[in-house]
Amino acid sequence: MKELRKEPRKDPDAGRRGFLRLAVGGAAALLQGCAGTDNETVAAALRGISRFNDAAQGLLFRPQALAPVYPRGELTLPFRFNAFYSEASVPEIDEASWRLTVDGLVRSRSEWTLKQLKALPPLTEITRLICIEGWSAVGQWTGVPLHYFLGLVGADTRAKYVAFRCADGYYTSIDMASALHPQTMLAFSFNGSASLPDEFGFPLRLRIPTKLGFKNPKHLTGITVTDSFTSGYWEDLHGYNWFAGL
Repeated sequence: MKELRKEPRKDPDAGRRGFLRLAVGGAAALLQGCAGTDNETVAAALRGISRFNDAAQGLLFRPQALAPVYPRGELTLPFRFNAFYSEASVPEIDEASWRLTVDGLVRSRSEWTLKQLKALPPLTEITRLICIEGWSAVGQWTGVPLHYFLGLVGADTRAKYVAFRCADGYYTSIDMASALHPQTMLAFSFNGSASLPDEFGFPLRLRIPTKLGFKNPKHLTGITVTDSFTSGYWEDLHGYNWFAGL
């Protein structure tokens, strides 16, 4: 297995920082216009701000800039559990019957077993998962680089989005540039174990260290390559920004 050690990403250049300040300023102006209006007007304004922020982050995203990687001595032990349910409610998935379904803008619909995925060339990285709640944890993940997998299934990489479905009812989507990022992987092992622990996404999860934790769905059952925007669980429920880049 290949363990990569890269230098932390540098800050965006001055032009990019200036654009980001412009994005934040535009959002603030929209918020000021919401004062004294009804809830639907406020909600519509906030949706507009979120779309504006998503667009700004998309323009600032650098497809080849790597998130920091860490030595084994910096692993967070124990690693923190997080989900939209308690640890007692983690789904129990039967590996023998589990399949990952791939559809949408690909050569043909296909289904993959965990054994087939583990037979593909793996990538191992130690990266930090950053939660929107304010905490973070460093873990070692092994899996198939998503860009490699998309190539195998004949995905149309001109498509705009890659959407994910999960056994626990969770769902999310990412832009194609983030899907093709060299550190984005379909992870099937954690901290050197043979498989993912149930609480961290068995049998397969998305690991994408350039985005916040809620964009790292667990217990994957389906991937769709599409031009249709499908948002995500927390985006729909609580209005989180969809791009969620770091």
